[in-house]
Amino acid sequence: MATSEFVPQPARYAIFVDAGYLYAASGALLLSCGSRREYRVAAEKLIKALTDHADEQRRGELLRVYWFDAAPKRQPTVDQRVIANLPLVKLRLGNLNAQGQQKGVDAQLRADLEALARHRAITDAVLLAGDEDMLPAVEAAQRYGVRVHLWGVEPTHGSNQAEWLVWESDTVEVLPADFLRPYFTKAKLLPAPAPGTAAAVRDAAAAAKGTSPVPSPSQVFAGRPPAVKPTPATARTSVPVPAGATPATVAASMNNAAAAAADGKLGPERDHMLEIGEHVAQKWIFERGRDNIRDLLPGPILPPVIDKELLIEAEKDLGSSLRPYQEARTWLRDGFWERVYREFGIGIGKSD
Repeated sequence: MATSEFVPQPARYAIFVDAGYLYAASGALLLSCGSRREYRVAAEKLIKALTDHADEQRRGELLRVYWFDAAPKRQPTVDQRVIANLPLVKLRLGNLNAQGQQKGVDAQLRADLEALARHRAITDAVLLAGDEDMLPAVEAAQRYGVRVHLWGVEPTHGSNQAEWLVWESDTVEVLPADFLRPYFTKAKLLPAPAPGTAAAVRDAAAAAKGTSPVPSPSQVFAGRPPAVKPTPATARTSVPVPAGATPATVAASMNNAAAAAADGKLGPERDHMLEIGEHVAQKWIFERGRDNIRDLLPGPILPPVIDKELLIEAEKDLGSSLRPYQEARTWLRDGFWERVYREFGIGIGKSD
């Protein structure tokens, strides 16, 4: 009587990376930065280093890397699009809300990990994450017999991974600072130049890069050095007056601004306006492509259709008009140009 032979499942693993955790923990550890705006990541080289390290640690073949990140309205950034085009890498995007919180990432991770485990597509899972929200994904995979190997980033102090997540994982490894350091660099920003030296600083920076001088957004849009912020006791609402405006139009604008001040409404936050400006810039780059960037440079005037879209996006997000807030509109344009300049490796100053 013939006996059936047991054929073991071939060893195969997948790597699941929570990019929000990886970037935040690494930025804090290596550069003391709390925002992605403050540093740049060589993502392609970083992913290669992670896959090479996993190959040294795990037996079997790599199925693929699952890269979980977030973006406003799930619209990928330029850097995320580069990652999506890498071989054996699957980009999964959650939503990034106005408070900078990731939404939907843990649910996507659990769905992918559980599906691979259920269909016996993998025997091992490498999970680079720290949030306790990942715990259900770990438990689901283990119920199907998959071994989960938790990776973390060396903490600045204490621990940056949830205790229960560490306990439930089959093995735990902490990636040291020296392993991650080559792939994280501080964003190069030129200091905001003084009024008398603005042109000299910009020309020097451009000469070092072998390019034509590119003005700082705050300088090109304001047309002058940033104004000194008045103290609350002497603060006045500034109302832009369009050329050729009638007395009635001017009065209406002043009344709108006065009403906002009387209601005690503070103007939009600068960081929020910069984020919206960057978001619109990303959309423009995606839709028009890098080849058309010359249509914008060197500024300072944005095409009317883009300038209008900036205002529409911001007012939609805020739920109120930006008409009384000239400074906020300048920040929007700063954010747009900051994203464009950063895409092409051009350092810029920041408004105070």
